[in-house]
Amino acid sequence: MGATATLSATGLAVEPGSEVTCTVVVRNTGELVDQFTVDVVGDAAAWAAAEPPSVNLVPQASAEVVVRFAPPRAVEVAAGPVHFGVRVTSREDPYGSVVEEGVVEVGSFTDLSAELVPGKVEAGRRGKYELAVDNVGNHPVGVRFTPSDPDGELDFTVDRPEIVLAPGTAAFVKLLVKPRDTFLRGQPQTRPFRVEVLPNVGNPLVVDGTFVQRQLLPRWLLPALLALLALAAVLAALWFTLLQPAVKSAARDAATEQANDVKAAAQRAEDSAGQAKTDSAQAKGNSEKAMEAVGLDPGAAPGTQPSPNPNRPGAAAPGEPTDFRVAADAAIVTNPDLFTDFVFTPDDQKTLHISDIVMQNPRGDTGTLRVMRDSNGTRSTILELGLGNYRDLDRHYVQPLRFKSGEKIVIAVSCQNPTDKGNCKPSVSFSGRVE
Repeated sequence: MGATATLSATGLAVEPGSEVTCTVVVRNTGELVDQFTVDVVGDAAAWAAAEPPSVNLVPQASAEVVVRFAPPRAVEVAAGPVHFGVRVTSREDPYGSVVEEGVVEVGSFTDLSAELVPGKVEAGRRGKYELAVDNVGNHPVGVRFTPSDPDGELDFTVDRPEIVLAPGTAAFVKLLVKPRDTFLRGQPQTRPFRVEVLPNVGNPLVVDGTFVQRQLLPRWLLPALLALLALAAVLAALWFTLLQPAVKSAARDAATEQANDVKAAAQRAEDSAGQAKTDSAQAKGNSEKAMEAVGLDPGAAPGTQPSPNPNRPGAAAPGEPTDFRVAADAAIVTNPDLFTDFVFTPDDQKTLHISDIVMQNPRGDTGTLRVMRDSNGTRSTILELGLGNYRDLDRHYVQPLRFKSGEKIVIAVSCQNPTDKGNCKPSVSFSGRVE
């Protein structure tokens, strides 16, 4: 008993969002009436199907089954060759089943999006922006950035003029905008500009921004100066007309009284000179003991004392600087209490001190994000934020967050996006030191 299977084509090509078909001829080589199930195995199984999925054949009979490949237009289906197998399974003789192999070449598609955050900045000397670029295509894309303004009144600085985005990833590029001319006073000037996002494949994108140039002097400065001048004139008039004569009279009386007090104090000082000498010797001994208690040499010359203890409060923080980023790609869930975890494991032999946390949500996803500590399976929440409440948010800790050896950082996301918007893709960046 058993079966044979013959593919009409072992090499196929299809574009994402389209479909391609081939046929497999199934033949019953056994001696009994048998039912044969046809399915696709391998990486293409998720988007392939056999029609019909099963056939009934008498001995030595054969039938054609259509195998349909329809890869979706999604980042999860990478461009390039995908190997597959068409499996024919016999109900009467499972060990007589066969698998025919082939390759389907999935075409590439480019899908980029870009956003300038914030879209408008008001400042006198410079404006800081961040350009968020997402690659939701199925192949890597190289991107260049070309900022410009129609009137030629702005200078631009891009920290990374060219980047390469892997499929399903996002990049954040800092943009600094500076006016070529400044003014001390005057009305704000609105200066529009644009940033061209030029991929090496596909159509370019254009992102518009606005820089509102303000005067360098604060508006409140001139009224404040006038008020200070008026107050100074009033105080001067009061001094010369009222306060100065009264002060002179009080000064004479105070000087006479002070002279008498000085004479009495001199007499008392002379009487107690011996006691003062004894107290001075004792004070010197106490001072030397205090210097020895903090590790200083009482006999050392000025300027030759050892350096203060580096472990005292305010000394430079120990360890090496570090920064890293955890990017999330969480599927949509209907239960707001269901979270997808993205875990970062620090070096197992070192302690991590986190002083800055920057949360970024460039796509404006909806849901909940948690930053948690995982200590041997026991989790505690450090931050919990609604994704819809921010696009770019940072936290600075005067006393750094300390992650001991073996502890992990967990980014948990509950994605509540509408279905047509797709997965939630926020990210969290960390800065600090390791020791």
